[in-house]
Amino acid sequence: MKQRILLVDDEHAIVESLGYALEREGYEVLEAADGSQALDLARTAPPDLVLLDVMLPGMSGFEVCRILRQESRVPILMITARADEPDRIVGLDLGADDYVTKPFSVREVLARVRAALRRTQAVPARDEVLRVGEIVLDVARHVVRVGEQPVVLPPRQFDLLRAFLSNPGRVLTRALLLQQVWGYEYDGDDRTVDVHVRWLRRKLQEAGAVTSIETIRGVGYKLDG
Repeated sequence: MKQRILLVDDEHAIVESLGYALEREGYEVLEAADGSQALDLARTAPPDLVLLDVMLPGMSGFEVCRILRQESRVPILMITARADEPDRIVGLDLGADDYVTKPFSVREVLARVRAALRRTQAVPARDEVLRVGEIVLDVARHVVRVGEQPVVLPPRQFDLLRAFLSNPGRVLTRALLLQQVWGYEYDGDDRTVDVHVRWLRRKLQEAGAVTSIETIRGVGYKLDG
């Protein structure tokens, strides 16, 4: 069965070029030009992945992302015309897995789509529970706790925390995190990692975590073990 991609964008040229490329890769492509249509399609024909433009008529892509994340763990790749960090932070904090900035290469988008789908198809260890300090992560149940305090994380931040808990005290480079968590090779843009780490660190701190994610300047990050 073909994997289904929901492509949400009101720019005809982008929908045409990306849709054509995705279909050539063997995906089934559903197209939506606004947020309401996107939500209707996501509910009636659940996709395996959503490519979602930020700037949509009526309901914004951010709002669509927020609603989708409440209803599903489907991978969401945001498409933005702006490289400004606030836009990226908003989308990632709402639960988006990744983003691409216009203008982009179709090859880059396809690579990120493949990587995101590979991540969702990976079967977690049945009873894997990771503990470092007061932080506990239950892989199979997709549950995180700091002591007795539950912490709600979007899928990508959950996977990021899993990588840190699997390697306590070890410095993880941005390139390694991109490969392990996002599933693709370093392409010169490591801001995605930095934003996710920042928000993960903040959520752990708000839950009362003493164990922290330390920045190793010029290298990457380390979870104090």
